[in-house]
Amino acid sequence: MDKNRIIALKSNFDSILYSVENEGVEYWMARDLMPLLGYQRWENFEVAIHRAMTSCENSGVPVQDQFRGVTKLIEHGKGGKREIVDYLLTRYACYLIAQNGDPRKEEIAFAQSYFAVQTRKQEIIEERLLYIERMNARERLCESEKRLSQNIYERGVDDSGFARIRSKGDTALFGGINTAGMKQRLGMSDNRPLADFLPTLTIAAKNLATEMTNYNVEQKDLRGENSITGEHVQNNESVRGMLGKRGIQPENLPPSEDIKKLERRVKSQEKKIAAAGGRLPEPKEEEQ
Repeated sequence: MDKNRIIALKSNFDSILYSVENEGVEYWMARDLMPLLGYQRWENFEVAIHRAMTSCENSGVPVQDQFRGVTKLIEHGKGGKREIVDYLLTRYACYLIAQNGDPRKEEIAFAQSYFAVQTRKQEIIEERLLYIERMNARERLCESEKRLSQNIYERGVDDSGFARIRSKGDTALFGGINTAGMKQRLGMSDNRPLADFLPTLTIAAKNLATEMTNYNVEQKDLRGENSITGEHVQNNESVRGMLGKRGIQPENLPPSEDIKKLERRVKSQEKKIAAAGGRLPEPKEEEQ
């Protein structure tokens, strides 16, 4: 997500923020939040709210402190009025709602970051968005490699063969450096997956090559280790060539922070959201 888009989204979320003077309480209204999270229908968004309430209850946080249903009168037609349901939502409530969405959608990924951090400083939000992007890329690679493992198992290749195919693919992608060599180059332990220390761009490159291999293995019904190895090597060479045209050599990109360490830091932040975000103000008479 580029910086201009982040600035625009941040401005939108900031614009619907309410605060209670002298109490340090911030909250958002569900109907204001709904379109910013990409929902078109209130019925669908209310389902997400109820799922978030369940998550809140399961975490041991009082739901009434984070979510409050209210009714509002709105005008419609020729001066007519009708009541609609809305909800007051704390930062933690908004975060839980965002957690129920698909982080591959940029609005959801942004919301998860925006509501997860206690400061709304843009650089902190950007940092967490980069983590989400890297985690999503890592998960996609895991899924495509799992599919490749299943594909080649069905075509007569065992786990040892899968490891050899994957390593030869890495050798093609990294300009002659195999998986073990890349681990040494990045200064990481040999018992950790290489992708845990790769930058998002390289993870995405590995995933593209693996998806290409999956596609051709299935379409051409390739069988046996030699045939599938040749396909995977060729696809990694193609991806490397594409990167090279843009002046990128994946073996020379610096390592990223250990993704497991990032996960622990993010989880630690998340545990503090409910406590730091406070609770909803006491209801006004018209909200009773």
